[in-house]
Amino acid sequence: MRPLGKFYVAFGSFLLFAVSARAGELHGTVKNGTTGKAAAGVEVILIQLQGGMQPVANSKTDAQGQFSFDNPSLGAQPMLVRAVYKGINFHQPVPPGRSDVEVSIFEPTKDPKTISVASRIVFFQPNGANLTVAEEYSIQNTLQPPQAYFRADGNFEFVIPENAKLQQIAASGPTGMPVVQSPIDQKKGKYAIAYALRPGQSTVRYSYEVPYPGDTATVKVATVYPSVRLLVVASPTMQISGDGLQSGGQEQGMSVYGRENIPANNVMAVNVSGTAPPLQSGGSESAQGTLEQSAPPTASVQSIPGRLDVLKWPLIAGFVGIFALGAMLLARKPVVAVAGGVPVTSGAAVSPPASAALSQVDAAVGTSLDALKDQMFRLELRRQAGTISEAEYARERARAEKVLRDLVRG
Repeated sequence: MRPLGKFYVAFGSFLLFAVSARAGELHGTVKNGTTGKAAAGVEVILIQLQGGMQPVANSKTDAQGQFSFDNPSLGAQPMLVRAVYKGINFHQPVPPGRSDVEVSIFEPTKDPKTISVASRIVFFQPNGANLTVAEEYSIQNTLQPPQAYFRADGNFEFVIPENAKLQQIAASGPTGMPVVQSPIDQKKGKYAIAYALRPGQSTVRYSYEVPYPGDTATVKVATVYPSVRLLVVASPTMQISGDGLQSGGQEQGMSVYGRENIPANNVMAVNVSGTAPPLQSGGSESAQGTLEQSAPPTASVQSIPGRLDVLKWPLIAGFVGIFALGAMLLARKPVVAVAGGVPVTSGAAVSPPASAALSQVDAAVGTSLDALKDQMFRLELRRQAGTISEAEYARERARAEKVLRDLVRG
């Protein structure tokens, strides 16, 4: 047996033992991040992610903000805890092996000045007669005392070109839990989502398609919020130009362009032409699932694409990654965490044969390596966007490199 295989069999067996040892029980606390106090009387829902999002237990916090659940799926598969406070959902993932969790809730505010857009990334990918445009916003909430910005009628807005067809929207908060959003149509290409933007960094991603006749198009990129920096990413086989866009060279084979300090309510025409290789899928399997937001909008069932070749298409893989993370949470196979917190899939059995464990863990390692490559690329983009300090960049890069070494070490 290969040394790498032996390492993963041993490590996988350890993880499976840890999971089975803690299965069935979960103890938690809900804390009000605004007041710093335990939150009493808050509705708490345990949600099973496998086979679709299914509430399996309900509870309320006691005077100390504590709650507990007893369910056979706990510890054996990924779960989700939802705390509902003042009609707003606050989620906290519960990976296998966890027997305790803390859920943070916040007092809500409707003040739009609560948030600011630190950076915006726009990715262009030809798709036959259409051009797929994927956009990502990095949103900061630094309000003190900390509060969550939320409006049921829509608290984050964006605009797509008039000839565009909106595809998917998702949002994630500091916990990294993706929540697929349904758009609130405000007419004339303007949309909004109702998602609680918690203190810290949140991310909103969406994609749309525009016609691409003759492999050329002019995409009108409209801004609603002032942005510190706009990054445009495309294959080097494509030609990109626009008012104020400056070439930033290449990152892992992708051309990067930037423009500083985009004002609010601005429209910038980006000229796009050329072709690019299609996205390469590493497999044919897909998963389906739902992450719901009970307050408007509601989420819909999404098809999760197969694993992408993120070396060739790092940014689009990063955009789709939020749905891929949903796949890992919602797929029919449990998820366990390996060193460094990189999620990988494992078999459903608690004690699989060694040969089965080897094939399952080795396959999971490939997915983890792809995720790490994507993480490294996105870290470089954050550095270019100026949303991460040099010290934090060095720490995050060193951490990712350590995980990579651990994964490939025999």
